[in-house]
Formats: sequence, C-alpha cells, structure tokens
Amino acid sequence: MSQEDRFVDIEIKVAHQEDLVETLNQTIYQQGRRIDKLEAMVAALADHVRNLQTSRQGPVNERPPHY
Repeated sequence: MSQEDRFVDIEIKVAHQEDLVETLNQTIYQQGRRIDKLEAMVAALADHVRNLQTSRQGPVNERPPHY
C-alpha cells in the first residue's frame, strides 16, 4: 500500500468520524431538549398533586355515609 493510499484511507476514516460526531451531537441535543420537557412535566404534575392534597376536604379512604 502506497503512502498516498494510506492518506486516502485516513481521510475517509476522519470523514466518517466527523459525521459520527455530528450525529452524536444532534442526538445529545435532542435528548437534552426532551429531558427539559420531561422535567417541566414532572414539576407540573408535582404541583398538581400538591394542590390536590391541600384542597382535600376529608380523608381519602372515608366510607360514604350510607355504609
């Protein structure tokens, strides 16, 4: 294998690695956005549950009066 062939092989490998790095960066960016959205959803659900607990009038497992 000539030195020029080796350089071509290295250039091909570097090009593939650059493409892979860009793909991984995009994946990480998308996952970060999704994590942010999920964290916001969890916070909203936690607030909702807290609001439900504070607005409750009586015990949850109380039997209805007709029992």
